[in-house]
Amino acid sequence: MIKIMFVCYGNICRSPMAEFVFKDMVNKKGLQDKFYISSSATSCEELGNSVYPPVKEILKSKGIDTSGKYAQRLQKADYEKYDMFIGMDSSNIRSINRIFGSDPEGKIKKMMDFTDLGGDVADPWYTRDFQRTYNDIYKACTSLLEECLKTM
Repeated sequence: MIKIMFVCYGNICRSPMAEFVFKDMVNKKGLQDKFYISSSATSCEELGNSVYPPVKEILKSKGIDTSGKYAQRLQKADYEKYDMFIGMDSSNIRSINRIFGSDPEGKIKKMMDFTDLGGDVADPWYTRDFQRTYNDIYKACTSLLEECLKTM
């Protein structure tokens, strides 16, 4: 089983979007028993809050339900529980490294590094461009799934 944790600042926009998009892709391929997929925050600001309404709306328009998801914080102990931690931007990567203290197994990756675009997934909390964020996450999740399938 491949265990993946998507990570952003607050766990209400980008990382839950990635979590649910990736789960949807995995489920459509009938591979749900091969993956454990979750998401978390590097901050405490949004703990306990549900997915941000515009994210819920865009995912709902794609037939994806986010019911039951509430923001949680990444914990140092998570390092041993997951195979991969995927941060949405460079700041998230720095914060993930700070929380873990180090990355001896090379588990920390940046989302857009799975694409030929590179860079960061723009935070729609600030840009208000939820469609652009969805497009970037969808593209990266597609490539991530292809990469995972090669190792199975």
